[in-house]
Amino acid sequence: MSISGLFLMLFLLMHLSINLTLMLNDVDMFGQHWAEGEMFNTGAHFMISTPLIRIMEPLLAAGFVFHIIYATIITLRNRKFRPIGYTQTSGNALTSWSSKNMYILGLAVLAFLVLHIMNFFWKFRFTEMPTVELGGHTVDDSYSVVAGLFKGSVAYCLVYIAAAVLLALHLSHGFWSAFQTIGFNNRKWIPRLHAISVVYAIVIGLGFSSIPLYFLLIH
Repeated sequence: MSISGLFLMLFLLMHLSINLTLMLNDVDMFGQHWAEGEMFNTGAHFMISTPLIRIMEPLLAAGFVFHIIYATIITLRNRKFRPIGYTQTSGNALTSWSSKNMYILGLAVLAFLVLHIMNFFWKFRFTEMPTVELGGHTVDDSYSVVAGLFKGSVAYCLVYIAAAVLLALHLSHGFWSAFQTIGFNNRKWIPRLHAISVVYAIVIGLGFSSIPLYFLLIH
């Protein structure tokens, strides 16, 4: 459970770094000028056309499936051994609430993931995409598909932001808990991991939330 969680958390950082290029339009960076959508389309084309990335996709899918199935097994086992919950619990605000609702938060994130795959991954892979010239080559115009949905649907933007918040809550416990499970569970490391997990969760939550907010309020 911890290993698959850490694997997925690394993927989230990579996914977020590429998605943030949606907001880098008409800028000079890396020694060249990037017009609207060029940087994102470059990253998206790299992800689609690189053989190693394509090989990693089934592993990523397997990581999600394993994480979900094992979380379900653990939740059912815990309920079997403790069918009636505690009448009182102690904890410290955000992390405590998240730790007690990890499965529910995970299901909410999973529901959004299905919607996200239908709106983007499925279209990118299995439907006819608009194209654009990029560096002398014709590539899929992934930017127009993503930007078009954010610009055209306030409801989806709000759902996206809500999912980012729920994901951040899930990660605020999952991050330090994963490290604790694999052995970083002494008094020296636990406080550090608590602090890092909050920072990581905030970065992921705000990072993903900033994208729909950019299209709603700025672009």
